[in-house]
Amino acid sequence: MAVDEKLKIELGKQGVFVTTLQELYNWGRRSSIWPMQFGLACCAIEMIATTMARYDMARFGAEVFRPSPRQADLMIVSGTVTKKMAPQVVRLYNQMAEPKYVIAMGACAISGGPFKQGYNVLKGIDRYIPVDVHIPGCPPRPEALLHAFITLQKKIDEQHLTGEERPPHLDGGAQGEFPVPEYGEHDLEPPSNPGVWPVPITIR
Repeated sequence: MAVDEKLKIELGKQGVFVTTLQELYNWGRRSSIWPMQFGLACCAIEMIATTMARYDMARFGAEVFRPSPRQADLMIVSGTVTKKMAPQVVRLYNQMAEPKYVIAMGACAISGGPFKQGYNVLKGIDRYIPVDVHIPGCPPRPEALLHAFITLQKKIDEQHLTGEERPPHLDGGAQGEFPVPEYGEHDLEPPSNPGVWPVPITIR
């Protein structure tokens, strides 16, 4: 049951803080997100700059980048995803701790960017893993990554512990791991994960 905001403000003035288990749970998760330490291309330089003193991503709860996917719950896909690298990205995602999130940083991670028509570049990492926040730009500035991080925190704040709107990690029937694509004769097999990115039907 939601607590009236005016009542919470008045109680707060008296030193009494009222909250719900859901708000406390989501506050703890959004305030302790651990990104995974890896970068794919030039966008990784902007990601590194976001953690430096001028921008200081630690202010928002992403205090430390973890070197192991088993200790991380946020993947920032920063840069061009080649078809040679795509299986490794999916494999790392599968090894991350639940609940886990993905930020696609830059035009290359979103759609292939200037290399979209190339034979060796994936046209968006969202073909294989679910992406929570997309950041356009080539490359996006550190402020854009901070904005995406805050957007992700707002998304976590709005998640419910029960009901149909609960996040996948609280749903026992939800898919937690996704198939790792393999190198086929001409392309990756499968070319996309139908559970994440259904192939659009073209009528001609």
